[in-house]
Amino acid sequence: MTDTEKMLSDIDDNLDQAIAKLLDLIAIPSISSDPENAADIRRAAEWLFHELSLIGFESEIIETAGHPVVLARSGRTGKAGRLLFYGHYDVQPVGDREQWSHAPFSPELVEEDGKKRFYGRGASDSKSQLWSFIEALRAWKAVNGDFPTEIVILLEGEEESGSASLPAFIDAYREALACDVAFICDAEMWSPTEPAITTRLKGLVHERVTVATPNPDLHSGLFGAVAANPIRILGSILSGLHDDTGRITIEGFYDGVEDIPPGLRTDWQELSRQTALFDEVDRAGGIIEEGYTALEAMWGRPTVDINGITGGNQGPGERSVLPATATARLSFRLAPGQDPDRVRKRFRSHVEARVPQGCSVSFHGEGGSSAVALSEDSPHLAAASRGLEIEWQKPTRLIGSGGAIPLVQLFNDMLGAECVVIGFILSGDAIHAPDEHYDVERVRRGARSWVHILKELEKLQKSAAAKA
Repeated sequence: MTDTEKMLSDIDDNLDQAIAKLLDLIAIPSISSDPENAADIRRAAEWLFHELSLIGFESEIIETAGHPVVLARSGRTGKAGRLLFYGHYDVQPVGDREQWSHAPFSPELVEEDGKKRFYGRGASDSKSQLWSFIEALRAWKAVNGDFPTEIVILLEGEEESGSASLPAFIDAYREALACDVAFICDAEMWSPTEPAITTRLKGLVHERVTVATPNPDLHSGLFGAVAANPIRILGSILSGLHDDTGRITIEGFYDGVEDIPPGLRTDWQELSRQTALFDEVDRAGGIIEEGYTALEAMWGRPTVDINGITGGNQGPGERSVLPATATARLSFRLAPGQDPDRVRKRFRSHVEARVPQGCSVSFHGEGGSSAVALSEDSPHLAAASRGLEIEWQKPTRLIGSGGAIPLVQLFNDMLGAECVVIGFILSGDAIHAPDEHYDVERVRRGARSWVHILKELEKLQKSAAAKA
């Protein structure tokens, strides 16, 4: 057997143990946005520290202003190059537990549709993702006695709550994080049988807006005909954010937006004709900007979504009330060329101009990330693409994403590092939703994919060294 065959066989033979450990990790409720889960976040960090130490990494838990970072290093290997792997071990809140048919933090294997699945918050986003590359590195070390090159692993504990502590951490550890290429392991496949590398990511701005009237809560039977209702005011503003063609009506919102390159647009239109991405989603009542396919709108055009709205009576009984305030939460997904601060200012001006005299509006939100367009012709991306194709026996698709990974921009700006974004999430995994899940076979093939990718990168490094 070749060393590659031995590593793949080791992954297959160790699969039951790898899954058992992964389920232990998923069982830790590492919700980064809830202070009550701070101890669980630390427990997950300590769990990962222990596992990385077991396979030969020099690991440490590093405190930040928020949640801890797990940093692991292989040490000098005597081989050329340094690779960085990024993942996040924190998860989204559970939401309404009544909507879960499986307990969110008690994962177990379930036989469904010919697959072995497991359910739990973080099962797909993103504990299985980081565990796949850790398992590949474990197998590599077990077979070869060392790592393919110098390896750095960065596991973050607050990606799902905005990564507020990450810029300061990167700044403090620039030397330790310097690398030839950073693999961001938190992305999607194109289909259940077709791998993908994500080369375009949306930027992201979160904003909270509250409209207040000059009155406290009032009886709607007495004052409903005459006093201001902040839910009506806010609802009217929100409903007017799009026109009949699906374009956003905020003045100056599209300033700087770069057109989708013609060649890329042609590729995406072809993918639009092939995709089963929307088979599991009923788009009735949805909105797509006129002149664009659904994929173009998702991957290349800016959007705004209302993520929550509250005000007045939220209880089980009837209460005839004119509330004093109403609040909405929104997210803006930005396209290349848009500036997060400018988008926030334009939105606030838009709202302020539409609040009636005598009422007031306040906003909460700061920061944000810009959209990222990554190189599609780098040798590292080509090597990763070949590795994926070897495992999946299908061409690797170069795709966009409607999601945002702020770390990519941080690595570009602060480390000058090339990033390659790879993952094995599927659209039907219910990430951020009830009954989030993943399956055993993708853990296995994800780990095997990383072995092939590392092998192709090793060839690339040897070729570069021979030419030097």
